[in-house]
Amino acid sequence: MSRIIAGAAGGQPLKSVPGDATRPTTDRVKEALFSRLESWDLLAGARVLDLFAGSGALGIESASRGARQVVLVEKAPKAASVCQQNAALVNKVLKTTTVSVQRGSVDAVLDSYVNAASGLPSRTFDLVLLDPPYPLTESELAVTLQKISKILAEDATIVIERSSRSPEPQWPSQLVNFSDKKYGETHLWFAEPVEV
Repeated sequence: MSRIIAGAAGGQPLKSVPGDATRPTTDRVKEALFSRLESWDLLAGARVLDLFAGSGALGIESASRGARQVVLVEKAPKAASVCQQNAALVNKVLKTTTVSVQRGSVDAVLDSYVNAASGLPSRTFDLVLLDPPYPLTESELAVTLQKISKILAEDATIVIERSSRSPEPQWPSQLVNFSDKKYGETHLWFAEPVEV
């Protein structure tokens, strides 16, 4: 069973997506990731975008630890339904409407943000979390990263969770990888916008 590890809603159980269509982040990796994000002071007051959200556990952990807005993006109907239930739970515990869910493909949601981004600073995100399905090709991921680069705050951070057997993502010219870490079968990649 998945749970919120720490923060204002720490210890709350989360619903899991039935079947094996998603690959939940282990508590060990989640704790290491969020310890690192907190040490970099990236969570308090952040606007967070959780792509390929699955159950929404990563975005919801961000909300529990102080993010001011979290958007969970999930296309699969069962997973999106679980995201809705988990978002409702954490919003009730936090007594806020911090977490919302966008049902649809990641690229369609990103396209809508990119199209709205001109003149809308409210569409800039401080932290983007991606846990794409392993079958997503590196070139498809590169297209997604290109779109993400257009909706980031100046000092934003992107975290990509991939199989430790996957190659380094193909970063668009607007993003630079600044760190990575392996945890068994999981490899986390960290990137930020290139300074203009």
